This record gives sequence, structure tokens and C-alpha cells, in this order.
Amino acid sequence: MEQKRILIVDDEQDLCDILLFNLRAAGYGAEAVRSAEAAMQLGAEGYSLLLLDVMLPGMSGHELARRLKADRRTRHIPIIFLTARDTEEDTLQGFGLGADDYVTKPFSVREVMARVRAVLGRTTGSGSRQLAYEGLRIDTDSKVVVVDGDTASLTRTEYDLLRLLLEHRGQMFSRQQLIESVWPQDVIVTERTVDVNIARLRKKLNSYAACIVSRIGFGYSFEPKPHE
Repeated sequence: MEQKRILIVDDEQDLCDILLFNLRAAGYGAEAVRSAEAAMQLGAEGYSLLLLDVMLPGMSGHELARRLKADRRTRHIPIIFLTARDTEEDTLQGFGLGADDYVTKPFSVREVMARVRAVLGRTTGSGSRQLAYEGLRIDTDSKVVVVDGDTASLTRTEYDLLRLLLEHRGQMFSRQQLIESVWPQDVIVTERTVDVNIARLRKKLNSYAACIVSRIGFGYSFEPKPHE
């Protein structure tokens, strides 16, 4: 099995050393840099996951994430933000940039390791097949989503939400059911997090955004386009 490579971008040397030790002990290939500029120079293309501090000297972690998500070579790489800023606004900004998870400092190493395993384990390998509705297609092997001929840049959480809803077209899922189906059990997720991810997903589906229907008090479902 190919070794997963993880890049830590954090200016706290002691924290980097602790994370490097534990990640390598768990079998991951881990490296660390102290700034966003160093991460850009190193290149993120070959990594399976980034552990990214928000408050960095020079370029911020948010700006680095924005640049990585804008680049087709790196936009698929999952990002876990590490930060001492824990306001709802900060969290929503991180998720809005495409973060797959958000861990607030100070944290336990066990928590970070659990989040790493959860994010890396979210993709499923159930064999190649196509899920489709009109011009919206999902290749379940390559995990590629195509919207009217263009590849959509989805985070793994957004992909898993879309796949679940499209696979069970017409079925209403409560927020709690989505949490239990998409997020791993060892990660704490609020219903607000579900709403934020659904909102992000809708923006990326263009004309199919209206297919993800919300009903107050019930949840979300994938429905055919409303005809004018």
C-alpha cells in the first residue's frame, strides 16, 4: 500500500516535532515547514494531507489554502486547519476555503491523529461506476464530479454528501443522519457544519444547486430540477 505523505505547516517548532514523531510512528511519511512561503517553495502536489496553521508569519494559512484550492494540481488535497482562533466566524472562513476539518489549539495529539485518520479514510473504494443526473456525473472510482462538462472541485466532505444524496435521490436525510453517514464517529460535528458544507456544495453545482432541496424541520434531499 502506498504510504500517505503529510505536510505540517506551522511555526511552532515543538509542536511540529511532536506531530512529526507521532505521524511517523503511525506509518505516515511526514515533513514540516515553518511558513506558507516554504510550503509553496516545497510544493504540495505529492502530499496526501496538509496540517495547516492559520496564524503564520508572512502569508497566512488561509491565504495558502486559497492558493492551493485555486490550483488544479493541488485543489484535491485535504486540509486540516490548526489554530488558536476558535470563533464561529474563523471556523466558517476555514470551511469556506475548502478545509476538511478544523482543530483548535491547544489540542491533544490523539485528537489530531484521529482527525487525520478520519479525513484520509473518508473516500470509499467500492469499484468504478457512474452516478448521474442529466449533466451531473460522479465517477465513484476516480472520485471525479463533472457538472455540464466541467470538473467540479469538491472537498471530500462535499463529495461524500453529494454522492449520498444522489445515490438516494428523493430520500430526505436529517442533518443528524448526514453527520452519521458522512463524518466519522470520532469527529464532533454540529448541524451548523452540515449547513455550511451543503451551502458550499450548492455553489459548485451551478444549475444543479436547486436539486439539493432543504425542508425546515426535516433536512436535505436530492430532487429533480424544478421545471419552469
